[in-house]
Amino acid sequence: MKAWLAHHLQSLRTAAARFRAAPLATLFTVLVIGIAVALPAGLYALLLNLDRAAGGARPLPELTLFLKTDVGAEQGARFAAALKNDADVADTRFISRDDGIRKLEAMGLGDLAAGLPDNPLPHSILVTPATGEPERLEALRERLAGDAVVERVMLDAAWIKRLDALLGLGRDLVFLLAVLLGLALAAITANTIRLQIYAQRDEIEVAQLIGATDRFIRRPFLYFGAIQGVSGGLAGWCIVMLAGWSLQAGVAAVAAAYGVDFRLAGFGLGELLPLLAISAALGWLGAYFAVSRALREMEKF
Repeated sequence: MKAWLAHHLQSLRTAAARFRAAPLATLFTVLVIGIAVALPAGLYALLLNLDRAAGGARPLPELTLFLKTDVGAEQGARFAAALKNDADVADTRFISRDDGIRKLEAMGLGDLAAGLPDNPLPHSILVTPATGEPERLEALRERLAGDAVVERVMLDAAWIKRLDALLGLGRDLVFLLAVLLGLALAAITANTIRLQIYAQRDEIEVAQLIGATDRFIRRPFLYFGAIQGVSGGLAGWCIVMLAGWSLQAGVAAVAAAYGVDFRLAGFGLGELLPLLAISAALGWLGAYFAVSRALREMEKF
């Protein structure tokens, strides 16, 4: 066990030494990987901020419940008060048929009902939902529509569905871009490792002659690929944070013009750690395939 740990530590030191041996080439490689990481990460951060901006700017939709004509005002008011205990309901407001007529008159539409012998409007309830999620809104609408005192439920949430559909499309595009650029990151690492293997071909062949296993030879290169991936992930994170910082003043000015206080949110620790883990894994995979292919080629000769 101690020998195994000692060799891992030695492989890590060897990989770090190789990483520092060519600083200029390493810098350019890390920058290329950083740009490949920054593109999907930046788009993901943009979607998160758009979602925050939309959630802060848009009001929650309201459901309008029209009660049946035989439901009295007292019964309707009790029903409205009982709805406040629903976990999916934030608030309710009971509107009697007399209040409805007065609203029509205030809007200049009182002549529509002036010729009728009785007030044609039913009692109604305005329901403010606790969430703006389209699925939960639709479920709440169907549940309220099934109540015995409710004649009809109106919900205008088409714009919420359109916005969520656009954000969902954006997330799918970010995922597709992340996969493509992740493959590019692995290919960059594999190419770098392959060049190192060719430069150290004689050393590897001597190590094989004295009994070194493929795993023993592969291990320092794997660590190198992981270190290169983590460095590229950090570079990508720095690029995204610098881009957000440079846009902060412009975004604040636009938000102020609309009377909204909004600031761009960057990547926190919860986003940074998965980003570095994915970058390290892609670098490790690129190194693994590059070394495995090179070792198979050496065995042929």
